[in-house]
Amino acid sequence: MSRMTKQEKSWVLFDWANSAYSIIITTAVFPLYFKAAANEAGLAAATSTAYWGYANSFATLLISICAPVLGSIADFKGFKKRFFTFFFALGIIFTFLLAVVPSNQWLILLICYMVTVIGFGGTNIFYDAFLVDVTTEERMNQVSSKGYAMGYIGSTIPFIIGIALIILAQQEILPLSVSVASQISFAITALWWGLFTIPMLRNVNQVYYKERVPNPIVNGFKQFFGTFSKIKLYRPLFLFLLAYFFYIDGVNTIITMSTTYGADLGIDSQSLLIILFATQVVAAPFAVLYGKLADKFNAKTMLLVGIFVYIVICTYAYFLKTTLDFWILAMLVASSQGGIQALSRSYFAKLVPKDHANEFFGFYSIFYKFAAILGPSLMGFTAYVTGNTNSGVFSLVVLFIIGGLILLRVPETTNISKSNSISQ
Repeated sequence: MSRMTKQEKSWVLFDWANSAYSIIITTAVFPLYFKAAANEAGLAAATSTAYWGYANSFATLLISICAPVLGSIADFKGFKKRFFTFFFALGIIFTFLLAVVPSNQWLILLICYMVTVIGFGGTNIFYDAFLVDVTTEERMNQVSSKGYAMGYIGSTIPFIIGIALIILAQQEILPLSVSVASQISFAITALWWGLFTIPMLRNVNQVYYKERVPNPIVNGFKQFFGTFSKIKLYRPLFLFLLAYFFYIDGVNTIITMSTTYGADLGIDSQSLLIILFATQVVAAPFAVLYGKLADKFNAKTMLLVGIFVYIVICTYAYFLKTTLDFWILAMLVASSQGGIQALSRSYFAKLVPKDHANEFFGFYSIFYKFAAILGPSLMGFTAYVTGNTNSGVFSLVVLFIIGGLILLRVPETTNISKSNSISQ
C-alpha cells in the first residue's frame, strides 16, 4: 500500500469497506439468520434454500435491467460518482434495516436483503469502472488484485466481531440472544461499509468522460445500443464477455449459496462461521499471488487455472458428506476466488480503449449482473427437484466448462484502441 498513489489507496480501500457486506450479509451471518427465521416459520430446508436462490436472482435481475442505461449515462461528466453515491447509500440504509426488522418476519427480511443486493451491486458497477481512472494499464493487475486482498483482510475484522458476539450469546456469556447478536453484526457492517468508503468519495474522481449533453437519459439509451454494436465488431472483447458471463456466474453462486449449502449438510453454524473466516484469511495472499503470476504468465492463463480449480470444486461438492469435506472445499475456493475476480476486472480494463472505458465497463457490469441470475436459480431448482443440495452445487460445473471453453477462443490481443479506432 505504501507504494500506491492516494487515488489507488482510496480505490483499494473501498474493497476493504464493502467486503464486510459480502461476508456477513451475503455469505455468512445473514444467510444463517434467514435460515433460522424460515425454519421457525415452518419452511423446509430445501424450500428456504430455493427461496434464497430465487431472491438473489430476482434482485440481480432488477439491477441488471437498470445497468445498461446507468452504465451509458455514467460516461457523461459527473454522473459516475453520483450513481456510485446513490447505490452506496441505498445499500447501507437497507443493511442497517436488517438489524431492526424483527427476526420472525422472514419475508420482510428477505425483501430488505434484496434491496441491499441492488445497492451493493449498483455500487460495484461504478466502482469497477473507476479502475481506469485511478491507475495505469501496467499496474491494473496488481491494483485490482490488492483490492480483493484488502477486501478479504478488512472483512475479517467485522466478521470476527460478529462471530464473537454470536458465540458469546450462544454460550450465554453475554446477556444477548443469538438473534440480537446477529442484528448487531448487521449494524456493524453498515457502519464499517460507510466509514471506509469516505476516502473513495473524497479522493477518487472520474478522469475519462464525455461532456454532458441534453437529455442524458435518451442519449444513454442511444449510447448503450451503440456500445452493443461496437462490442460485436471486436471479437476478443465479445468472446471474453461471453466467457465471463458463464464462469463468473458459477463463482458468484458458490459465494452466495455456500452458507445455506453447509447448513443443509448439517454443519452447525459455529463451524460454518469459523470455516468462512479461515477462507477469508487464506484468500487474501492467493489474490495477490494471482496478480503476480498474471504479470509473469498473463492474465488469461491464470483465469483458466482458476476455472479449472472451480470445476474440481463443483465435482468434489457432489461427494461432500462431512465437515472435513467442507473445510477442504472452502480452502479450494479460497485459493482461486479472489484471483479469478480480480484478474477478470483487470483483464477487461486492459482490453478496452481508455477513452471509451466507462461505456464498456457498463457493459461489463451488465454481463456480471445477468450472470448472477442463472446460477442461483439453477442450483436452487436442481436442489429442489432432486432433494439433494450436493446435486445443486454439481450442476454449476456446466457453467465453468462453457466459460473455460469460450475463454480459450479469446485471441491474444492488446487494447483494441491500438489496432482500431472505436469511432471508425
